[in-house]
Order: sequence, then C-alpha cells, then structure tokens
Amino acid sequence: MKNKLQKIINVARGIEDGDLILKNGTVFNTISGEIYVTDVIISGDKIAGIGEYDKAEKIIDVSGKFIIPGFIDGHVHAESSMVSLEEFSRTLISRGVTTAIVDPHELANVAGESAIEYFISESEKLMINLFIMLPSCVPATDFETSGAEFRKELYEKYIGNKNVLGLAEMMNYPGVIYSDENTLEKIMACQGKLIDGHAPMLSGKDLCAYIASGVTSEHECITAKEALEKLRLGMYIMLREGSASKNLKDLLPLVNKFNSQRFFLSTDDRHPDDLLNEGSIDHMVRMIIDQTSNAMRAVRMASFNAAEYYGLKKLGAIAPGKLADILIVDDIKKLNIVSVIKSGNIVYDTGKFLIPRSFEIGKIQKKFPRIFNSMNVKDFDHNKLMIPAEDGKIRVIEIEPEQIITKCKEYKPLIKNGFVVSDIKHDILKICVVERHKGTGNIGLGFVKGFGLYKGAIATTIAHDSHNIIAVGTDDNMIFKVIKKIIAIGGGVTLFDGNKFMTLPLQIGGLMSVDNIDIVSAKLIEIREMIKSLGCELSDPLMQLSFLALPVIPELKITDQGLFDSSNFKKVSLWSK
Repeated sequence: MKNKLQKIINVARGIEDGDLILKNGTVFNTISGEIYVTDVIISGDKIAGIGEYDKAEKIIDVSGKFIIPGFIDGHVHAESSMVSLEEFSRTLISRGVTTAIVDPHELANVAGESAIEYFISESEKLMINLFIMLPSCVPATDFETSGAEFRKELYEKYIGNKNVLGLAEMMNYPGVIYSDENTLEKIMACQGKLIDGHAPMLSGKDLCAYIASGVTSEHECITAKEALEKLRLGMYIMLREGSASKNLKDLLPLVNKFNSQRFFLSTDDRHPDDLLNEGSIDHMVRMIIDQTSNAMRAVRMASFNAAEYYGLKKLGAIAPGKLADILIVDDIKKLNIVSVIKSGNIVYDTGKFLIPRSFEIGKIQKKFPRIFNSMNVKDFDHNKLMIPAEDGKIRVIEIEPEQIITKCKEYKPLIKNGFVVSDIKHDILKICVVERHKGTGNIGLGFVKGFGLYKGAIATTIAHDSHNIIAVGTDDNMIFKVIKKIIAIGGGVTLFDGNKFMTLPLQIGGLMSVDNIDIVSAKLIEIREMIKSLGCELSDPLMQLSFLALPVIPELKITDQGLFDSSNFKKVSLWSK
C-alpha cells in the first residue's frame, strides 16, 4: 500500500513513469465546468495527474478526441436486461457506463436473500462498478404471492456491506405516510444510508411526510410540475429514459444552470434490444445534447452528479486521485465511444472487448441453487383454468397501448357449455396468473382486452413485481399448453401458435438468461414478430403482458390471488353484477 501511494505521488510529480498517458485530449472537467486540451496520466487504477506529462509505459495520442468520465446509471434493475450480471456489465461497458446503482428488486421477489448474495458476490468480479440498493418492497404488496419476505433483520445484516449504498426505491409510500410498522422498521434499519424514493404523483403534506422520513430522491416524476414540487422540497430528481417509462424530454425543461446539480440519470428498466440498438445512459446523453446543445451539463448529469449524490467520491470526474474510469470519444454530439478505460485498464476499444467473458454457469448454480430452481408449481391442471358462468357482466382489464396503466371495463361474457371463454371476435381474451414460488396452487383468472390475438397463447415468468407465471390466450387448451411448457423450461418466455412452441429460457430466476445479449435480443424479436403475426398490434406485447400483474399501478390488474382494483387498493370479483 505504501509503495502504491509513493508511486502515484511520484507519477503525479513527473519523477516516475506512469502506466498510461492520454496525450493532448480535450478534457471535460465536470468539477469546474471547463473543457480544455491537456494530458491525463494514470498510475494503477487511478488518475495521477492532469497537465503536461511524457513518462509512461504506454502513451496514446488522443488529439482531437474528448476525455470524459465514465457514465453512472443512478438507478437500474439489471434483471430488465434479461441477461446475467456479467453480460449486463459487458453491455454497459460498451456503452460507456462504468458504474451502475442496481436495485435487485425483481430477483429478490423470486429468490429472496439468495438474490442479494448473488448481486453482492458478482459485484466483486464484474467489469463495472456495481453498487446495490437493498430492495424495499419484497413482496411489493400483500395482494400477491412473492418468493420471499424481507424484514428489518435482512436490512440490518446487509446495510453495512461496502457495496451496499442504502435502501432502494421506497414504493410503499402509503406505508411511510401512514406509519406502517414494518415499513418504518426498514427505514430505521437503514439510517445513515441513502433512501431512494418512488412516489408518483404524491404531493402536498403527504409528500412532505414522505420526504421527512428520510427519502431523498425520486425517479417516478412524469411532469415538470411534479418534479419541481419535489425539487423545491429538497429531493434529487432522476431523469429517466427506460424501455417502458420515458420521461426525459418532459422533465428536461426544468433543468437550469442553478439547479442542474440536483439532477442525474437513470434507465430504471432497459430491455436487451434497446440496450443494443439505442444504448443506456449514453442514449440519454445524446438526447440531452440534442435537446439543449449543452454537452457539459449532459456529461455532468451522467457522471459527477450521481457520484456526488451516492457519496462515490472517487468517481464522476477527471481529476487526480479519482478512479481511472474514462471514456475516449471522437464526436461529443454523436457520442461515438472509441475506447473505455476501467480502473486504469483499456477494456473496450474500437468496438471490441479486450477482456474475454468469464461467465461460469456451473459455479454460480452450485453457489446459488435457489435462483436456478425458481419453479414450484403445484396442483395445476386444465380444470383450474375454467370459469363457471354467472349472471351479469365481467370486469375486463383494458390495455392502454404504450402505457403500463390499464382501464377497468365491463362487458357481457361469452359463455359456452356453462363456462366463460375467450371472446376472440371482441378481443376479450382469458388471462391468468399461476403462483410459482411456494406451491400454493393459487391461480388468478380474468380477461383482458387489447392483445388482438386470433390464435395462440403467450406466457412469461416476467410478471412485475412478484414474477409469477402470467399467460394470455385464445382458448383454455392453448393457455394450458403454454403454461406447462414454461414450467418445463424453468421459466422465461413461451409462445404457442397452435402448432409449435417458441421459447426463450431464462434460467436465472425465470428473469435472466445465461446466453449472450445478442442471442437473447434476437430471440425476443423473433417471438414478438410471431405474436404480431397472430393478430397483435401492440409494439411490445411481452412488456404489456408483464405489467398486467403489477397491482400498484391503476386501474385493474391481476395477481395469483385474482383481480385487483389498484385505484381503490382492493381485490374485486370477476363479476360486476
């Protein structure tokens, strides 16, 4: 340690050779707000000095190129990438993201504490800096069956880990403002650490109470008006651009010279094809530059601001003593990333990784068996899908295209042989959620309008937030077959067109694949195209399906316990009478 310290001091003074010099680059100084040409010298994993240097084992002339700090994703569910943490890490590196603040909420709802152990263990091996915010809502509500339940003891156990930064998005804001004992215990167990928020449309005195509890950030703002109120009351605002929720352009006009340090960037949920085709935080930086022509502000929000909020003092800037997480960019507007330096090593250059994959499924399976054995379905047979007819109309979940909110509508059911069945003519299809964690035998049954299928069935184990099996189809037989298939493959995505199956196995908790991201993306695209060929006009039917099980989002949803009225926060019958 003493020798390393002496070396970086000597390298900074120019009396000892560094490991790498970036010569004549245009540095984005996210601390002073300046852009200027200079050299950057690296010793070990850190930046030693800024200025004129000429002694190093390796010197790279970056004249005409920009030197900017590695990007930081301020809040992301890595599970949404649908690949292993190593593959997620490599994908982010190729997009200039060297640090991710993850909330393993999705896998935790499937595999419990094993998910936390998996994320912590892998964080020591990944190409990126992976920091963890402990999931606050496992389960998300009491109206669904999750794979685990987190109590205060778990938070007390992990909150002191060096890679754990605090408590992730506190989605149960009613539990906070109405002083639910379990919710307050979680907050108290994480005192002294950061607590991120999740309180869409919360306002006034209730918002004040929420913030007074210790919550310091928000990523769920939809309008600039909402973000301004939360900003005024002291919250940091994450500008979000995910695959499902896109709020960047709506909130960006609120950012100005005075308040910009209170904003940073989040992708929240980013699907594999979006990561490959558009990118991650780099995509958001391009959008900000395109909208504002202010490259410095965009880079600062993508790096320094998140580092400051999370107390990551070694990140977010090009300066002596900072971790050498550096991007070399040849066009700041297009943000064409030439090279990525991580902890002083060039890991990605001109479109190629310089470090091979090291993913070893066998070792991970042995260490974390629960996350690879996530299917525990009991008492499932064809009869469980049948709905006896009654008098009256039925409540139907009506999809809002491109939105995760739904409507609650009432329709006359189609009845055959004394049972309610899918009404293809009126696009009212049977939907069900099969509990897969605890073998309860629970099956929630309902109907949904908006998929447009004339044949076939779809099932997936990506069903926010408890991730039971959710399936929709044109008749009971097809739904039964597609559910049996997804159980057989251990979770993932399955489509049955009446003749053949298409599958995407997601071996890690039914959420993440062990394959490379390009393979996963290609299979997803193939499945989506097949779904569209069966009559569906939704741009992303799998995403729409996965959010129909999320009971905290209005208006009508379905869980393994049945239909749920999110607006009034209560279970409701299929029959409206």
